[in-house]
Amino acid sequence: MCGIIGYNGKKEAISIVIKGLKNLEYRGYDSSGIAYFKNKEIKIIKEKGRISELEKLLEKDTANLCIGHTRWATHGKPSRINSHPHRVGEVTIVHNGIIENYASLKEELINLGYKFQSETDTEVACALIDHLYSKEKDKLKVLNELETKLKGSYALLILFSDEDTIYAIRKGSPLIVASSLEGNFVASDIPAILDYTKNYYLLDEGEIAVIKKDSVKFYKEDKEIKKKLLTFEFDISSAKKEGYKHFMLKEIHEQPKVIKNFLEHYLNNLDLLPDLDGYKKIHIVACGSAYHAGLIGSFLFEEYGNIEVNCYVASEYRYKKNFLDKKTLVILISQSGETADTIASLRLAREMGAKTLGIVNTVGSTIARESDKVIYINAGCEIAVATTKAYTLQVLTLSLCAFKLGIKKGLIDSKEQAELENAYLKLPREIDDLLKIDYKKYAKKIYNHQNAFFIGRLIDYYITLEGSLKLKEISYIHSETYAAGELKHGTISLISEGTPVIAVITDKRIAEKTISNIKEVRARGAYTLVLKQKNIEISPDNYDDLISIETLSDLVSAILSIIPLQMLAYETADLLGYDIDKPRNLAKSVTVE
Repeated sequence: MCGIIGYNGKKEAISIVIKGLKNLEYRGYDSSGIAYFKNKEIKIIKEKGRISELEKLLEKDTANLCIGHTRWATHGKPSRINSHPHRVGEVTIVHNGIIENYASLKEELINLGYKFQSETDTEVACALIDHLYSKEKDKLKVLNELETKLKGSYALLILFSDEDTIYAIRKGSPLIVASSLEGNFVASDIPAILDYTKNYYLLDEGEIAVIKKDSVKFYKEDKEIKKKLLTFEFDISSAKKEGYKHFMLKEIHEQPKVIKNFLEHYLNNLDLLPDLDGYKKIHIVACGSAYHAGLIGSFLFEEYGNIEVNCYVASEYRYKKNFLDKKTLVILISQSGETADTIASLRLAREMGAKTLGIVNTVGSTIARESDKVIYINAGCEIAVATTKAYTLQVLTLSLCAFKLGIKKGLIDSKEQAELENAYLKLPREIDDLLKIDYKKYAKKIYNHQNAFFIGRLIDYYITLEGSLKLKEISYIHSETYAAGELKHGTISLISEGTPVIAVITDKRIAEKTISNIKEVRARGAYTLVLKQKNIEISPDNYDDLISIETLSDLVSAILSIIPLQMLAYETADLLGYDIDKPRNLAKSVTVE
């Protein structure tokens, strides 16, 4: 959940680490800190708040080795004392992850004479390393012993006071290592290093990296190993704003391009997608927006592939009773490929004999490596915490898989196949047209309300789940989504004069039903904004504002429908003056359970 970066080289390290932290600030931004070597002594500077608050404290020191951290709080409130780095004795660390057994370890260490200043699990891990190092001066042996001592997830950058070297180890939380002419780097995510190199090594579970000024070595247990050099395939510009006010706005506007690229790769090469016709049932497992994409996928698989599909929240999946076998396909969706709950579900599915398919954005991520098959959505860097283009590509991936399944089963004939292919090809242009609409005029009728409601039926309900999440994520307006027919079963009591109700209608079969629900809320004074397909008729008496999208198949309408809802959320948050790319309390990559 946190962002970490280390640098060891010939250049000035503090400014490099601060720049890297700014590129990682989407991963955590309630406090930040750095540790660096100065005159053979480790100095620590840290502060609550954004990195700009930390910069105010920085002196004009220079160093050739520095580690840094930007925090998303898990243990202890945001404060200077809880900020990373933490130092105990001979050891200084920064940490991404959660140490689940920190309480029992802390008690043991207190009994050994250690005293703790913070509320964090990280300081406990730091004390443990110091204790192990006091008994065994072999650093590799100490770090290998951690795997038997620490429960949970961690990516650790470690400094020992007697050596100007960065040690890095991971379990469950991602780390990359890179070498360049500028020096040697270690970080939790690629944007931290993109200003210096696109080449990197992915640290695997339990591996240790030893990062010196002029070398990088990797170890598994006590043996040195060789690692495959990877290359970040996307344009570095995807990590820059390029004139847009916010990354989120830029990423919304990138959707026509990334969708066009994805379709060019797969639409005429459906054989590149895995065959799904040999399974009796499908489970889709994901969190947050990826879960909403999964719900749409479950609908499309059932409609076009005639197969039983259930979609589950990953944090619940591995604790429920599951009936899995080799005829079950479990699809795991995660942008980062490092989502802790989704990884745990993947491992459970494999233990129970099910086949697994990962849908991820990050090449070489844990879910990509551990799944039986993987589809990369190739969205490029997505910096804004609230996902947009990655979500639409997740939906598009599931849609094309459902499309292929329907063809393989003979449920989609050649005529319908040609019509659906044409619908896919229209997507980029139709999204371009939707992005030209003035959404601020609708946002002005929403932004000063404390509550909002979204309603829809069937696939439209799943679309509104994501629209509602976008609004609450970045505008902090309390927003709820209801299957339109459920609103009157209690919740309609919350509708009062001016309450915003956003309704989505793309399925003509149930359009009249949803329209009747819109009438019900209008009768109670609601402001109604209706998003519908052009072939659906609705009287002007039944809405306050209307947005129409092109009439296309369910396979693509869900992607078109989310664009106005993304823009509505963005413009609402912009009117309120919030930090749209870094909404409070949220982090981009959820690597803790």
